[in-house]
Amino acid sequence: MIVKIFKKNKKKKNTLVEPDEIFLDSKNLESFDRQQFEGRIERPIPKKNILLLGILFLFFTVIFGTRLVYLQIQKGETYFKRSQNNILEKVPIFTDRGMVYDRNKVELTWNEKTSESSIPIRNYLSPGFSHLLGYVSYPTMDNSGNYWQVEFIGKDGLEKQYNDSLKGENGAKIIETDALGKVYSENIINAPKKGTDLITTIDSRIQKELFNLIKNLSANRTFNGGSGIIMSTENGEIIATTSFPEYNSEILSLGKDVVIINGYLTDPRKVFLDRDISGLYTPGSIVKPFFALGALVEGVIDPYKKILSTGSISIPNPYFPNQKTVFKDWQVNGWTNMMEALAVSSDVYFYEIGGGFEDQKGLGITNLGKYAELFGFGEKTGIDLPDEKAGTIPSPNWKILNFKGDPWRIGDTYHTAIGQYGFQVTPIEMVRAVAAIGNSGIMLTPHLVLGDLEKENQKTLLNLNKEYFNTVHEGMKLAVTSGTVTALNVPYVQVAAKSGTAQIGVAKNKVNSWVIGFFPYKNPKYAFAIIMEAGPATTGGGAASTIMRQLLDWMSVNTPEYFK
Repeated sequence: MIVKIFKKNKKKKNTLVEPDEIFLDSKNLESFDRQQFEGRIERPIPKKNILLLGILFLFFTVIFGTRLVYLQIQKGETYFKRSQNNILEKVPIFTDRGMVYDRNKVELTWNEKTSESSIPIRNYLSPGFSHLLGYVSYPTMDNSGNYWQVEFIGKDGLEKQYNDSLKGENGAKIIETDALGKVYSENIINAPKKGTDLITTIDSRIQKELFNLIKNLSANRTFNGGSGIIMSTENGEIIATTSFPEYNSEILSLGKDVVIINGYLTDPRKVFLDRDISGLYTPGSIVKPFFALGALVEGVIDPYKKILSTGSISIPNPYFPNQKTVFKDWQVNGWTNMMEALAVSSDVYFYEIGGGFEDQKGLGITNLGKYAELFGFGEKTGIDLPDEKAGTIPSPNWKILNFKGDPWRIGDTYHTAIGQYGFQVTPIEMVRAVAAIGNSGIMLTPHLVLGDLEKENQKTLLNLNKEYFNTVHEGMKLAVTSGTVTALNVPYVQVAAKSGTAQIGVAKNKVNSWVIGFFPYKNPKYAFAIIMEAGPATTGGGAASTIMRQLLDWMSVNTPEYFK
C-alpha cells in the first residue's frame, strides 16, 4: 500500500512541467530577430579578445604619456617662452575690386597682382577715361605696419559712384609670429569676396577717338580744353563722355609721384574738372532751338513769318535818352523765317521773338525762363557720376542777388534769348536737352550702367505739338546743309545741328565754341554736345564743329553701325 502510494506520487511529480521547460515549437523560430541573437545561445567573450584590447589601450597610453612628458618636462620651458613671445595677429586678405567694362566687354579698369604687395594694383584704360573712371585710395598702413585703412575707397568718377558694389569684402586670417617676425602658423578665418563687376554704356572706341581729337586741337594751347558727350535719344545711355585735360588715374591712386600731382593742382586749365558734368559755360546760340520752340508754343510768331536783320536793332538808351543802345547781329542775315534764322543763327530774329521789338511780340524773360527750365537747364540731370553741377538761367531775381541796385532791362532779355549774359549750362545739360529735341519731347535721364532700367524709366514727356518739333528739326537740318554747321554735311549720315559761339573774358577776345545736334535725321538715335573752351575769337568759332566732323568721319569707317 505504501509502495503504491509512493509510486503514485512519484508519477504525479514527474508529470508536472514548469513553463520555462517547455520545448520550443519549431514553427516559432522564424519570428525571432536573428540580428539581435534571439533564439540563440549566448557565449562568453574569449579571453584572447580581452587581452588584445587591453594591450591596445596600454599602447596608446604609453604614446600619449611619452608625448606629454616630452612637451611638459623636456620642452616645457621652451614652449612657455615661445608662448610668451609669440603674437597672434588678425591680418586682412585683400579682395579683388570689381572690374569695369565698356558695352562691348572691353576692360576699362582691372586689377593686377604684383610681386611686392599683397594689395592688387588698379589699372586703367588710358587716355580719355580718367574723369569717367576716377581713381581709388589704397589700403594704408601706419608707421607700425598696421593698416588704419583696410579697404579701397573710390575717390572720383565711377570708382566713387559705385564704390559700395565694386569694393567687395576683404577676408581675414590669423597669423602667429614670434618676436623676430618669424611666421609659425596661418589660419584663414574669412575668405575674401570679390567686388561686383560693372558693365557700362560706354563705347571705348568712340570715346578714345573723341578724346584724342579734342586733345590734339588743344595741344598747342589754342584752347584751354574741351569735352564731348554722345547719348542715346531712346534710353539715355551715354556712349561717350570725355574731358580734356585729364589726370592719370594710376598716378593719383598710388599717390607717390608728388611732382606730377602738384603739377595737376597748379595747372590753370583745371585738370581735375570734369567739364562734361561740372563745367559751367555760356551757351551762346545753341539755346536758340529751345526758344524757337517756346515761341511756337506761345503763339509769339508763325514759323513762316520773316524778320529783317540788317545787322542790328536799336532801342532807346535808359541812361542817355538822346542816344540808342545797339544790339548787333553777328552778320547781316536779311529776311529770315524761323527755319532760316536757326540755319544762319540770326541774333536779330531771336532778340525780337525773345524780348519783342516794335510790332513783333516777344516771349519775355518769364517765358524764356519757363522753356529753359522745361528742357532741364538750371538743374542737374541725375547722371550717375559724382559732383555734377547745375547751370544758371538769368532772371530778374538772379540779377537782384548778383547785381544789387541794377534793375532788369530789355537788353538783359535780348542777351538771354541768344544764350549770353549770365546764362550758364553744362555739356550734360545740353546733350539731354538736344536729345529731347531729337526725340520730339522726351526728357531722359543720362546714365552709364548698361541695362539700368530704373534710369531708363525716368522719363518726362513734354507733351508739345510734334509739328513744332518738326519746324525746329528742319531749321537744324538746314543749318547743316546750307547754314552755320556745313562741316557736318556728310554723305554717309544726315545730321541736324546747331552751333554756338559764346564770347568770354573782359576783352571779349576768347570764345567757347559749341556744337549740338542729333543723327540720323529721320530716325534720331544719338544726340551730341561738344565744347571747345576759351579759344581765339578770330578763328575758334567753328572748332567744335570741326571735332564732330572728324569724329563722324572716323565712325563711318570704324563704327558704322551707329548710323543705321
